[in-house]
Amino acid sequence: MLTTTTAKVLEAGELDAALEVLDRDPVSNAFVASRVNVAGLDPWRLGGEMWGWYSGGRLTSLCYAGANLVPICAGPEAVRAFAERARRAGRRCSSIVGPAEPTTELWSLLEPSWGPAREIRGRQPLMTTRALPADIAPDPLVRRVRRDEMDVIMPACVSMFTEEVGVSPLAGDGGLLYQARVAELVTAGRSFARIENGRVVFKAEIGAVTRHACQIQGVWVAPEYRGQGLSEAGMTAVLHYALRDVAPVASLYVNDFNAPARASYRRVGFTEVGAFMSVLF
Repeated sequence: MLTTTTAKVLEAGELDAALEVLDRDPVSNAFVASRVNVAGLDPWRLGGEMWGWYSGGRLTSLCYAGANLVPICAGPEAVRAFAERARRAGRRCSSIVGPAEPTTELWSLLEPSWGPAREIRGRQPLMTTRALPADIAPDPLVRRVRRDEMDVIMPACVSMFTEEVGVSPLAGDGGLLYQARVAELVTAGRSFARIENGRVVFKAEIGAVTRHACQIQGVWVAPEYRGQGLSEAGMTAVLHYALRDVAPVASLYVNDFNAPARASYRRVGFTEVGAFMSVLF
């Protein structure tokens, strides 16, 4: 049985301390750090609460509790504290995701009250690169998606999400939140695609951005074009934008069972530096 913990919701004055924790692992923490850099710790702007755990009076671990539950730099004691708070609050998230070790422990503590999960992806290699591949030319037709191309990019985004997650992003609210997120990335110049005859052939987004690292997501090739090398040339093009305009390190994480994608990422220079885990509800 879990015991009372010292985890609490962070206040605005603790922003610097929270950023210090996030900077301890800037690649793994890019998703949450990018949100905090823009929104601070205000739950309404952040889209969720930021929980903190303290050791010796010092903030040492975080947990983002929004649409995703994300443990950050969390050791065993912090994980137990976050699990107890999450159990008492009840499940409000659609997934638990984070570095494999603390996420595995967090789920083991939450599963009796939150389970069963719809799907568990126990190991998703985290991969990074700092340079463009020397032997693969970037696809010259991959470019930033324009604001007037939302009706072109959305079907590809929906297909990618449904294929990857196993449910449609249009369920529930009719896709309003998902469409808003896609529009946000397009407006920010972080949505990229190769579009032929009004249809997306390849796409990817730079979903999270900090001064230290960025995270590429939503990589997708239209089914009838797969196996033709478009993913390697397309990713090289996206990396050109990412490493030149955004951050010195580009990262992504991929399902361990997706052998073709992992091979493609290795060919363009990504190497494995760790592993994530996702629990999907």
